Amino acid sequence: MKQEKGRAMCGRFALVQGPETVEEAFGLDRVEPFPPRYNIAPTQPILIVAAGPRREPGSNLPERQALLARWGFVPAWVKEPGRFPLLINARVETAAAKASFKAAMRHRRVLVPASGFYEWKGTGRKDAQPYWVRPKGGGVVAFGGLMETWAEPGGAEIDTAAILTCAANSQIAHIHERMPVVVRPQHFSRWLDCVGSEPRDVADIVQPVEPGFFEAIPVSGLVNKVANSGPQLQEPVEIAPDEREEEPRDTAGGGQLSLF
Repeated sequence: MKQEKGRAMCGRFALVQGPETVEEAFGLDRVEPFPPRYNIAPTQPILIVAAGPRREPGSNLPERQALLARWGFVPAWVKEPGRFPLLINARVETAAAKASFKAAMRHRRVLVPASGFYEWKGTGRKDAQPYWVRPKGGGVVAFGGLMETWAEPGGAEIDTAAILTCAANSQIAHIHERMPVVVRPQHFSRWLDCVGSEPRDVADIVQPVEPGFFEAIPVSGLVNKVANSGPQLQEPVEIAPDEREEEPRDTAGGGQLSLF
């Protein structure tokens, strides 16, 4: 799960709301049924939302479509994916310039529906304290993402994806220095419009979300094991007083899906 330099950021997330909730939140005609997923890990299939096919005036084609992609981005030019690093995250500050991500940042921006993500405070996954970070009050959130379709030598195609990250806001920074990019509903269309909007045109969308948007809940180490799933992963736990760190006060107001 190593991503660029340092410990992987956003290496696990969850999507526990049902298809109907996702359809409503993302303006989709239909999402295939799927079970709640409490511990989504790299290389597993994830649900993404992409722009629909190019539409002619008066067309009934959907504006957006739900797809499945492997969480682990593979650029189209890679010859042997097994020898290529597992790219689960992309830094939004540099994605438009990096060889691995620049084509997708220009042409294949997507949304990743999520109920929240897990993050670990401390060095080393074994001894670190995991947190369940979700929108305050619950609900579905959209992470900014990138998609690439990788073609095998035999002609088969695999859709792959990465989650974009940005600098953590003051509320999350005591846990980790990075956090997923959050795309607000009012910006969905502009983010997905890769014909009319270049990366520089959507730079205002990918700023760190304001403190108070998320709540960080300490949870048990059950999430450390990919095989563990279920709502018990998100149940709060007490942590030792010396492990607690007061979050900075905001004074500005400011069962897995089938893919193959």
